[in-house]
Amino acid sequence: MRSRRTTLAVPGSNPRFIEKAQGLPADEVFLDLEDAVAPAAKEDARRTVAAALNDGDWTGKTRVVRVNDLDTHWAYRDVIEVVEGAGANLDAIMLPKVPDAAHVQWLDRLLTQIERATGLPAGRIGIEAQIEDARGMVNIDAIAASSPRLEALVLGPGDLMASINMKTLVVGEQPPGYTEGDAYHYILMRILMAARANDLQAIDGPYFNIRDVDAFTRVAGRSAALGFDGKWVLHPSQIDAGNAVFSPSQDDYDHAELILDAYDHSLGEGRGAARLGDEMIDEASRKMALVIAAKGRAAGLARTRRFEPPGN
Repeated sequence: MRSRRTTLAVPGSNPRFIEKAQGLPADEVFLDLEDAVAPAAKEDARRTVAAALNDGDWTGKTRVVRVNDLDTHWAYRDVIEVVEGAGANLDAIMLPKVPDAAHVQWLDRLLTQIERATGLPAGRIGIEAQIEDARGMVNIDAIAASSPRLEALVLGPGDLMASINMKTLVVGEQPPGYTEGDAYHYILMRILMAARANDLQAIDGPYFNIRDVDAFTRVAGRSAALGFDGKWVLHPSQIDAGNAVFSPSQDDYDHAELILDAYDHSLGEGRGAARLGDEMIDEASRKMALVIAAKGRAAGLARTRRFEPPGN
């Protein structure tokens, strides 16, 4: 899967911000045609986004465009103009405010028609679905299984909080008066379960206080601990913190690789369980280690310890 530890939001109507984003260390950049672009600027923003995808240097980044939601009159033209103009240099479309599977299926079919008409490989452009209201949460299993193009489920916290009448104005923080546990735990776990059941990535939404990097790190750590793959970032100051939070530590990465080596060595000797130092490991240990090892490899970590078979 593509690495999405940090997903940087960039207004599609701002060429200066778009140019700057190309040199930042975010794993993914999405050029926004929705909330970050004023209604009067949306049509020009489509052309700006297509030109930036074609002419910019996006090396090492996942390139995404967020279109407007299907209840607007901009959505279909967003998809057509961006994909016809720059489909060869686009990795995925982010679809906001997805309430049910039909919205994703509409986008899937439209993408297929455009790809066939323009000679692009059918099915190459992925989809990210944003879950932003109570309907989307209730229908999330169907949404997660709605299209083979689907790559990620993305939490849209602000709209979702408004949808359920959550008593707060601070996106990402606990609502005033909620003192027991985590008010977002069910939401995060529900998205995560639907994503994992369908081999998708799960991406946490933004933290709006862009100057408080410590608070961003704390909130990002919550979803990272559960197993989320990444989080939106709204400002360059959040990128390094986000990349670190959603990457394993060097010690954990080395340990995971050692577990995999030890288990493979044990299987080669005809044993189903293995020993790594004082630790007993088995198939469940291998599965857990695969997760950490994959995250470390995606983050570009290099091993600092090598496996020594017992008796060597």
